Amino acid sequence: MTGASKLDINRGTTLCMSVSARPSNFGTRFHNHLYAALGLDFVYKAFGVRDIAGVVAGIRALGVRGCAVSMPFKEAVIPLLDELDASAAAIGSVNTIVNDGGHLKAFNTDYTAVQLLIERHALNPDARVVLRGSGGMGRAVASALRDAGFMRGLIVARNEVAGRDLAARCGWDWQPTVPDVQDGDLLVNVTPLGMAGGADEHTLAFTPEQIARAGTVFDVVALPSETPLIVEARRQGRPVVTGLEVVALQALEQFVLYTGVRPTDEQVQAAVEFART
Repeated sequence: MTGASKLDINRGTTLCMSVSARPSNFGTRFHNHLYAALGLDFVYKAFGVRDIAGVVAGIRALGVRGCAVSMPFKEAVIPLLDELDASAAAIGSVNTIVNDGGHLKAFNTDYTAVQLLIERHALNPDARVVLRGSGGMGRAVASALRDAGFMRGLIVARNEVAGRDLAARCGWDWQPTVPDVQDGDLLVNVTPLGMAGGADEHTLAFTPEQIARAGTVFDVVALPSETPLIVEARRQGRPVVTGLEVVALQALEQFVLYTGVRPTDEQVQAAVEFART
C-alpha cells in the first residue's frame, strides 16, 4: 500500500466493509490507509450488492465489525437492525452499522458531517434552503440544516410522497420542480445528478442562472469531487461545499466508531489525499 505500511492480514484481522449499488474506492482507500498508518489490525472492503438482508445476516455470522451503507439501502436496512442511535432514528436513515458481539447498532454519520460543515463554512441560517432530492442523504442533510436553525426551506423532489414527508419533517415546503432562486439562497443537491459513471454525470442540478443568485452551493456528490455543479459555482465565484468534504468527515466518524481511535488532522488529511489518487 503506497503512503502507509503494508497491511498484514491474518485470521485475527477485524473486517469492516461498505455496501452500495455502485461502490467507490474512496472508503476502502481511506480506511485501509489509516489502519496501516496507525498500526491497527483491521481491513476494509467495498461490496456492490443487491440483497441487503443477506448482507446483514453475513455481518452477524462473520463478525464484521462495521459496515457503511450507501444508496439504495439507507432506509431498507433499518428493520433488520437491533438498535438505532439518535442520529439515525431522528431522520429514518442509516449509513453506518456497528457490530458489538452480534448486536447491530445503526448510526448516521452523514448527519454529523453536515453539522460540522455548517459550522466550518459559517452557513447563514437566515438563508432559504432549496434542496433537490428526498432520499436517505436528503434526510440527513435537511435534518442537519433544520437542527442548525434553517427555518426557511424547500424540498424539490419528483417523488411527491417522499418529498412531502421530508418537507413536513423539517417544517419546510415541497414542490416537484426547482423554482426561481432568490438572492442568497443555499442551493443543495442530494440527487445523483453529476455523479461520474451515471446517465446524468454531465447534468447540472441547478441552472447557471439559479447558481448566479445563490449565496452558497452545496453538492453532496463526491465522485467526482469537482462535479458540474461545483465547477459552475466556482466559475461564477459562488462559495461552495463539496461532496468530498462530506464523504471525508463521515468516513472519519465511521472510522472512530469502528476502531475507538481518532486520528490527528494531519493523518486524516493524508488519508483523504491517498483516497483521492
